[in-house]
Amino acid sequence: MSSTEPTELRHTALDALHRSLGATMTDFAGWDMPLRYGSERDEHVAVRTRAGLFDLSHMGEITVTGPQAAALLNYALVGNIASVGVGRARYTMICRADGGILDDLIVYRLAETEYMVVANASNAQVVLDALTERAAGFDAEVRDDRDAYALIAVQGPESPGILKSLTDADLDGLKYYAGLPGTVAGVPALIARTGYTGEDGFELFVKPEHAVAVWQALTEAGEGVGLVPCGLSCRDTLRLEAGMPLYGHELTTSLTPFDAGLGRVVKFEKEGDFVGREALTEAASRAEQSPPRVLVGLIAEGRRVPRAGYQVVAGGTVIGEVTSGAPSPTLGKPIAIAYVDAAHAAPGTEGVGVDIRGSHEPYEVVALPFYKRQK
Repeated sequence: MSSTEPTELRHTALDALHRSLGATMTDFAGWDMPLRYGSERDEHVAVRTRAGLFDLSHMGEITVTGPQAAALLNYALVGNIASVGVGRARYTMICRADGGILDDLIVYRLAETEYMVVANASNAQVVLDALTERAAGFDAEVRDDRDAYALIAVQGPESPGILKSLTDADLDGLKYYAGLPGTVAGVPALIARTGYTGEDGFELFVKPEHAVAVWQALTEAGEGVGLVPCGLSCRDTLRLEAGMPLYGHELTTSLTPFDAGLGRVVKFEKEGDFVGREALTEAASRAEQSPPRVLVGLIAEGRRVPRAGYQVVAGGTVIGEVTSGAPSPTLGKPIAIAYVDAAHAAPGTEGVGVDIRGSHEPYEVVALPFYKRQK
């Protein structure tokens, strides 16, 4: 095949179902994924107030097993994975030797010597390759399990009630960033209390052949409380309001976790060496001496929507750059996340604007997140 021919898109186990629901599909990291089913604003509001159902089967699952699985992950990633209890999960990152972020990840400890690493769809192969390479010399196996799972998320305040009607698992005892095996609608599932929306919710890892049955059971269970299918478009505005970083926008290989304001995920106190330790030690020291640009929230005073790459300005000088921007259904105004110079990062800083096609639109600097759910 010549390099000019389009690569065929991958399809999730729910592809036919999405089409039957009238979804608008889009190419996302080589997958044909639902962008929206109807109004992305309505889908967003449903997740904030009721519940939404997402197909996340494009995410990359990588299983790491063996006597030295924990030691391998401690070496390969910046977090202290060995300290994660069985049944718990941790947000972490995988970095290059120079400290640049390859991806942000969630790692689940499924058993004493078994872990599941969940990578972003766009970086799944990169993460798999890096883990495989870094496994040399460790008594551990890295397995590509991307085809072994479909991933369905139910998110929103009604999600615990919806899922309770379909599972024998102890959802009340399931903490945030924990996962446990159970059954959902009669099929085996790993039930994780994680998500990317800022709401309470669950991510369900099931076999692809069970995906349609689980999706349909959740749809029926949620009918009375307003659950709707949701696409990637509202997933982006939900995570934006919740101040959650998106790889390729807030996180890139040109940034270290310290540049991204996420230095807390780097655990220097863990035993042994890890990839990027030296570079990240220097990055931490640099960040202390002269703070890098700070990730802040911006709320528009007008109606014009900022987009990634737009310059943030103050007094005619460029002081930063927008990494993500969109209209916020919850705030009713355009919002953005941006890296700005530390001198202009304090909430309430005046005179800050975004250059939108030559016009400096006024914005209010706020602390992230824009939205925090009521516990």
